[in-house]
Amino acid sequence: MRLTFTIIAAVGVCIAGPATAQMYDPNYPVCMEVYEGRLTPEYVDCSFTSLPQCQATASGRSATCSVNPFYKGPKTAPKERRQRQRQPGN
Repeated sequence: MRLTFTIIAAVGVCIAGPATAQMYDPNYPVCMEVYEGRLTPEYVDCSFTSLPQCQATASGRSATCSVNPFYKGPKTAPKERRQRQRQPGN
């Protein structure tokens, strides 16, 4: 019984394909999807800070530029807490 379960589990792991990682880098607002004769992108390059920058790189290629749906936005510095000054007599 254990041998059968082990074989079934091993076959299941071998059949399952590799997991794909997230293709969109959340640190950049614009991505370029490059197509190599397929309907789905061959690869996605999310290293652009603006649409014109991406479009210049995509020019002459089978590629499109789009806004990154996973962009986190700019990092903001934490607000400093100011201490209130005590007024005399209180």
